[in-house]
Amino acid sequence: MRNFLKRTAKEEVSQGLTILYPRLWRYALVLTSNAESAADLAQSTCVRALERSAQYTPGTNLDRWLFRIAHRIWLNELRSVAVRRGGGLLAVEDVQIPDRKHDAETNFFARQVLHNICQLPEAQRVCVLLVYVEGYKYAEAAEFLSIPVGTVMSRLSAARKCVVENMSAKDAKLG
Repeated sequence: MRNFLKRTAKEEVSQGLTILYPRLWRYALVLTSNAESAADLAQSTCVRALERSAQYTPGTNLDRWLFRIAHRIWLNELRSVAVRRGGGLLAVEDVQIPDRKHDAETNFFARQVLHNICQLPEAQRVCVLLVYVEGYKYAEAAEFLSIPVGTVMSRLSAARKCVVENMSAKDAKLG
């Protein structure tokens, strides 16, 4: 029976990876701010998830399990190597934003917001991704990051304030 559960977990992880890979890559991009590093992190996460699929409990939130693996791999890399900042950042112009309304002004604004989010400190960027992009509740994001709910709320508040200030400063320069 135990082998059956392990096989089921492995199958669920394997199938889930194909479905969740775009979200996993997006999360990796938020962590790394670099498309190549994001691809490497997503690939490492997939390999680690497949290797440790027996540790996954079938029927639970696979996306949270994968994000946690990616986050731990990223933290381990940060601890072992000097922080990789500044080089090879993904240009905001290269990011594909869905053009649902064919509205140039909306797309321009979305790129400005994305650019400002990419400039946030990592802790704030991760909270923004988990809550506003992935749709996690504050408590879920807090549990995922192993921090208090109040810290998530504080980071989101600081992120919103920073983005608004940066957007206002750019508007003042244009006006």
